[in-house]
Amino acid sequence: MALFAVVWRYTEDTTLIDEVRPLHREYLGELVHRGVVRQAGPFGDGSGGLLVYDVADEQELRKRIDEDPYSRRGVIVESRSWPWTPVFGPLTT
Repeated sequence: MALFAVVWRYTEDTTLIDEVRPLHREYLGELVHRGVVRQAGPFGDGSGGLLVYDVADEQELRKRIDEDPYSRRGVIVESRSWPWTPVFGPLTT
C-alpha cells in the first residue's frame, strides 16, 4: 500500500457543499473504517480540504476520489495528489 496526499479545492457554491456534505462524510467514514483514508478534513476557510489515502496505486486513488459524493456532485473543482512518505508522526507506523 502507498500513501497519497490529496488537496481539493471546492466550488464556491456553499449551498451545494452543505447539501452534499452528509453523503461525503458518510462515504469517507466508511473509507476511514476500512483504513483507506487515514486523515481528512477541510481547510479553515472552507475553500477545500486535505486527505491522506492509503491505497495500492494511483488507479485505486482515482477510483476512490471519483466515487466520492463531492466528486459526483461537482463540489470538487480541482484535485491534486502526490505520493507521500511521512517521516515523523502517527502515519509513519
